Amino acid sequence: MNFDDFSKIDIRVGTIIDAYLNKDSIKPAYILSIDFGPLGVYKSSAQITKNYKTQDLVDTQVTAVVNFPKKQIGKIMSSCLVLGAVKSGDVTLIKPLDRVINGSVVS
Repeated sequence: MNFDDFSKIDIRVGTIIDAYLNKDSIKPAYILSIDFGPLGVYKSSAQITKNYKTQDLVDTQVTAVVNFPKKQIGKIMSSCLVLGAVKSGDVTLIKPLDRVINGSVVS
């Protein structure tokens, strides 16, 4: 892997505008609707149920890869990959310290 490979990954900041339990996933997960500003609203199925409650996620800014192919997860089509740090199966979301404009590039 080299820098050119990394530069192909499009990581952006977006704000979660809706979150609810994904009842169709094999592992516990939430379905997130994330506003990426000029890119639009993307959906993602995120296995973050251990550390987060749906009501606490709304209006939270997160980072996500927005240019991977869409993936069918249960009955939803996940269109972005929310990023988090994983330790013993627990996920901590990677998010900006300060509020930024939705759709901002992470570099």
